[in-house]
Amino acid sequence: MTSQLDALRRHTTVVADTGDFETMRALRPTDATTNPSLILKAVQKDAYRPLLEQTVRDHRGASLAEQTDRLLVAFGREILGIVPGRVSTEVDARLSFDTRATVERARGLIALYQAAGVPRERVLIKIASTWEGIEAARVLQQEGIRCNLTLLFALPQAVACAQAGVQLISPFVGRIYDWYKKSAGTAWDEASNSGERDPGVLSVARIYRYYKAHGIATEIMGASFRNSGQILALSGCDLLTISPELLTELSQAQGDAPARLDPAQATQEVPAVVPADEVSFRTLLNEDAMASEKLSEGIRAFVADGRKLDALLEAQAGR
Repeated sequence: MTSQLDALRRHTTVVADTGDFETMRALRPTDATTNPSLILKAVQKDAYRPLLEQTVRDHRGASLAEQTDRLLVAFGREILGIVPGRVSTEVDARLSFDTRATVERARGLIALYQAAGVPRERVLIKIASTWEGIEAARVLQQEGIRCNLTLLFALPQAVACAQAGVQLISPFVGRIYDWYKKSAGTAWDEASNSGERDPGVLSVARIYRYYKAHGIATEIMGASFRNSGQILALSGCDLLTISPELLTELSQAQGDAPARLDPAQATQEVPAVVPADEVSFRTLLNEDAMASEKLSEGIRAFVADGRKLDALLEAQAGR
């Protein structure tokens, strides 16, 4: 009998959500995603410390921002030597509310990749799904720089991304689950909120149905999973980015992973169009307490890890 991971691959592109090269070699994902937290975790391991050391040694006079981007690209290049597809590299979360600075930083990342001989088609620039981030992605996409809009928790964000022509979105599952579970407190019933009834799964499924029913080409990559049940409930999604722990669990579990999302079924009932102008976006996002809180929380967490990475680079440089 085949593993659940191999069964999942029949319906969904499997992506590794890690900066760990050995995990990628072992579990053979098509693409890989990184974020500030994953890179920070990786460079503190002995196996990956040389990338940090070499970056500082080769670019000692560069600004912290440039050193950070060169480190991210160094990881990305190593990853692209392992996976056959694409790598997602994130713009500094401190720029999440600055459209122009995000565009400039993304251009710089792509320039570093191209200087290293990596074609831009193999790189996705990750940007937070704020209004400013989505507008930056609109500019970048028009320049042929493909974007992955992350920290996405609600349909209005997804609709605005589609309207901007974004290549890929990463709607989160686990963090939505966390919010509803915490909000319910002792009234939470795990059995009633698992699998296809999980609030995070329901959110991604809603986005999937909207996109497919309206013929939107933007790819959907479910992200941020807490358990394998959430992953299996989204089998059939365009892509799923999965942590090493859950990839390993799925690879060791025998069984099927039938498609739960089907574009043909999604087109049977066309959802009402959601407006994607700035006022509607901000209003609808503000009315969604979960999405507003998790977006802000996610940006703060990535900013905090970005500062910790700065500190590691400074310590390595002896500043």
